Amino acid sequence: MNKTLKYITLFVLSLISLVACNDNEMLGPTIFDTVNHGLDSSSYSFKFDSYLNDNYLKPYNLYFIYKMEDKGTDMNYNLVPPTFDNAQKMAVLVKYLWFDVYTKIVGTDFMKTNSPRIIQLIGSPAYNPVNGTMLLGLAEGGLKISLFRVNDLNTSDIITMNEYYFKTMHHEFAHILHQKKTYPKEFNLISYANYEPFSWQDRDEKVAQSLGFVSPYAGSQTREDFVETIANYIVKTDAQWNTILSNASQGWVLSGNTYIPTADTDGVDGRAVILQKLAICKTWLNDSWNIDLDALRQEVQTRQANINMNQLLSSINNY
Repeated sequence: MNKTLKYITLFVLSLISLVACNDNEMLGPTIFDTVNHGLDSSSYSFKFDSYLNDNYLKPYNLYFIYKMEDKGTDMNYNLVPPTFDNAQKMAVLVKYLWFDVYTKIVGTDFMKTNSPRIIQLIGSPAYNPVNGTMLLGLAEGGLKISLFRVNDLNTSDIITMNEYYFKTMHHEFAHILHQKKTYPKEFNLISYANYEPFSWQDRDEKVAQSLGFVSPYAGSQTREDFVETIANYIVKTDAQWNTILSNASQGWVLSGNTYIPTADTDGVDGRAVILQKLAICKTWLNDSWNIDLDALRQEVQTRQANINMNQLLSSINNY
């Protein structure tokens, strides 16, 4: 019995050896492309692809995707890709107003370690017909950030750009950071009685600010409140930030279709609450990440006021 088993084993091993020795002859060449072709210098997108390769992939191991892929998008939404021109503009602006800012304030290794691995551009917004909201950005597990509505990019309107894109970038990036290092739980207790996870979109901006939220979305839940406080503080000008604090200092009542100031009867000192939350954010960023939020904000504000699109785009055209 053992002798028979030995013969069978030797026979099987011989077959394995035969197959292994003649694999290429029997099956032919591999069906997979094993050659690294690099970038196609004759391609219309060669300069842009080279820019993305040198400014995102090589330094940060980050794929900047502007050619929309079905596998990378939510098929529940009717989405379209960004235009080629707007994709280029967004790529240089993201570097100028986000990556370069953090690199200057925190150091070269910070974004290499903590940036997402994928940034995906979507041309259209993603509408939620259930609650009438519009998705402007999405952070997925700290690995991917999607930016929507890129086809509406207007580089001469910094206020709209902040609302649609750059506030979203800082918002989603703050999510990535607090997923790695948790922010203080005391933050969750400050406005615990006033969060509206299902009807936050029905609150007027001024009413939300009076309750101690920098935006209606901040009043949806604690973690959104935390990152909205950071993101709004970074991108809002001094005048815009002071308007938020002023609105938060009083009550608001609906008169016709407009909210007008009135005596504050909600029992919340909205201004004090926002500043309390901001102080926690500043301390957490400094202690956990060695980030000076005021220095970061000042750098963003300076850059926002001095955007030169021709100069930024020249970094692509020079390839």
